[in-house]
Amino acid sequence: MNRRLILILAAALALAVPLSLLAGRVWIDPFATAPGALGRNAALILFELRLPRAALALVIGAGLGASGAAMQGYLRNPLADPGLFGIAPGAALGAVLSFWTGYAASAWLLPVFALVGAGGAMALLALIAGREGGIALFTMAGLMIASLAGALTSLAISLSPTPFAMSEIVTWLMGALADRSWREVGIAAPLTLAGIALLLAAGRGLDALTLGEAAARSLGLEPRKLQALMIAGVGLTVGAGVAVAGVIGFVGLMVPHLVRPLTDRRPSSLMVPSALAGALLLLVADVACRLLPLTGGELRLGIALSLIGAPFFLALLLRLRWGAP
Repeated sequence: MNRRLILILAAALALAVPLSLLAGRVWIDPFATAPGALGRNAALILFELRLPRAALALVIGAGLGASGAAMQGYLRNPLADPGLFGIAPGAALGAVLSFWTGYAASAWLLPVFALVGAGGAMALLALIAGREGGIALFTMAGLMIASLAGALTSLAISLSPTPFAMSEIVTWLMGALADRSWREVGIAAPLTLAGIALLLAAGRGLDALTLGEAAARSLGLEPRKLQALMIAGVGLTVGAGVAVAGVIGFVGLMVPHLVRPLTDRRPSSLMVPSALAGALLLLVADVACRLLPLTGGELRLGIALSLIGAPFFLALLLRLRWGAP
């Protein structure tokens, strides 16, 4: 079943990627042969604008999907989201500080600040959680870091040195893939792939954890090692995405729920399909944002996914409340 699901998702991606390259405010006809301005600029639009944007959607979506599946397995909570670790808010705080100090004017310093913020949140989470790797303490530490980073981000916005800096901060925090280039792909891709590899390495431990902490320990699970893999894996995948595209939420929450009924429900079996489904979701959502007829520019991707994710989250809560399977 898992192999068939992976093949179906891979086929869907193979269809969605070419369509995403052709769709937009300016549609490109792949069969057009007549010369003209559009024909001359088609290659530029494809290879310098849409192809890196599609690649970034695939990379970030895969990272968010895999990290969401891993986190729900680690916390044994179907409502868990990678943002609960505090790593995404930490990365966002780092990026906001780059705007606040003016260093964001340098193209490379914005993602560097964001990655430093994510790394700081990872280090603080590991320090607070301690050596025993207790899941309850780990969860509370993540929530505390997320709350603190959110408060500091709001403080930085309220103390913005100029109205332009405030506008840039707010716009960036909405999350988007517009105006991204191969430079952002080069930053996000290796970090995300490394993070997914670490999460896959944690798969066997996550499977054991579904039996309970005591049973998992009796099977030889090392909580500290599993905790380290989770912090590093989620930190790299989520931090890399926030560093180049801003805050994009709900992907890690929604995708595992959509994929889980089609797998054997083990965390290790869920991560690869969730990565593929996350890539597909982000790619399709980005194309939809491009095609929506808005007069003030295109809809920000983070807003679009929040408009989808919030009702999805409410439906999950109601389903759990009424005890639906």
